[in-house]
Amino acid sequence: MPEPGTDEHWMGVALDLARDAARRGEVPVGAVVVCDGTIVGCGGNAPVARHDPTAHAEITALRDAARTLENYRLPGCELFVTLEPCAMCAGAIFHARIGRVVFGAHDPKSGACGSVIDLFGEARLNHHATCRGGVRATECGALLTTFFAARRGGAAS
Repeated sequence: MPEPGTDEHWMGVALDLARDAARRGEVPVGAVVVCDGTIVGCGGNAPVARHDPTAHAEITALRDAARTLENYRLPGCELFVTLEPCAMCAGAIFHARIGRVVFGAHDPKSGACGSVIDLFGEARLNHHATCRGGVRATECGALLTTFFAARRGGAAS
């Protein structure tokens, strides 16, 4: 059991949200926004149910946090997400002024924290967040592997 308040602990909360998304038939990605040691926003993937291509876990968590804090800017907040953010989510993270992003599994197909492109390292952009990847990556990746294997009708490898 991870120590409360650690990156591993918050990733555990995000993993629970990812499992919830999988139960709803969504790609299992979960995200939480933490401010001063308190969760202020939660989200799980929901583009299928919401008929909304922007309803990624990160976006839903950012929206929830903005409502909670009554501010579209989230300075001093951290985002924990089970899968490396894509370019769309990275853009939302920039606009929200999130200071730190922690993710689980790397995304070699659309990751914007270094796997495909490193938007957070782009000096020309006006906001920069620090990133830490690979937190509980095995668990995060296993959720995705199992989900997609089941959709293809095969066993997870």
